[in-house]
Amino acid sequence: MSTKISPLEQDLWNKWKNYQDNEAANQLIQHYMHIVNYHVERTMSHLPSSVLKEDIRSLGLYGLYDALKKFDLDRDLKFDTYASFRIRGAIIDGLRKEDWLPRSIREKTKKIEQVTQRLEQLYKREPSSEEIAMELDMSVQDVETYVRDALFANMLSIEDKPKDGTSEHKEGIGYSIPDDKSVQPDEHIVKNEQYKALANSIKGLKENEQLIISLFYQDGLTFTEIGQVLGLTTSRISQIHKKAIFKLRNNLKEAL
Repeated sequence: MSTKISPLEQDLWNKWKNYQDNEAANQLIQHYMHIVNYHVERTMSHLPSSVLKEDIRSLGLYGLYDALKKFDLDRDLKFDTYASFRIRGAIIDGLRKEDWLPRSIREKTKKIEQVTQRLEQLYKREPSSEEIAMELDMSVQDVETYVRDALFANMLSIEDKPKDGTSEHKEGIGYSIPDDKSVQPDEHIVKNEQYKALANSIKGLKENEQLIISLFYQDGLTFTEIGQVLGLTTSRISQIHKKAIFKLRNNLKEAL
């Protein structure tokens, strides 16, 4: 491998790649398991409580094993980076294939959307989560949670796999390695418009909401770590995050 690793790790890789030594593969999996755990925790923060962490971990493990099989030892790329792509991709693929958002939640999110549109026409502005909650006789937390779940489901739906099956690498929230195919002009324009709309929406958030979105999605910190940085409880960080996602969803819906 071109990157610096320990002699023990190098020995395990040699046994696995040259002799398909299953024990070496198991040890490598244990060595890199922290990458799976990291992406499992990140993904679980977006999913409803009905989704089991073990199911997401199984998807992540599949991605890690897939990375072990396909990684090129001579490639100028750290395995940790490559494995992250594969693990996230496997998790996103698994979520796409399974109807992880229960019908009851889909029905409630549809009601929220209908009430949101009605209140927008009534108030001539974007309604708050508190106003929507009052209208539906729901808690504010439930409204924000359903909106977050629906937003994540829509992102998975929009960023579906390439239909021609010619590219091994995919783009979207679960993928970061670009393929060698050129992007069509119309796709490039649409993607740029989406990025601009998202950037403008984020700028419209409160300062603490912008900071939490940045620390969570860009810097990869957990809610607990963000709480330690900002001197707030994990639950408070979660609340601010939900409010920010709620605002972003509504703003993006209008912009796109």
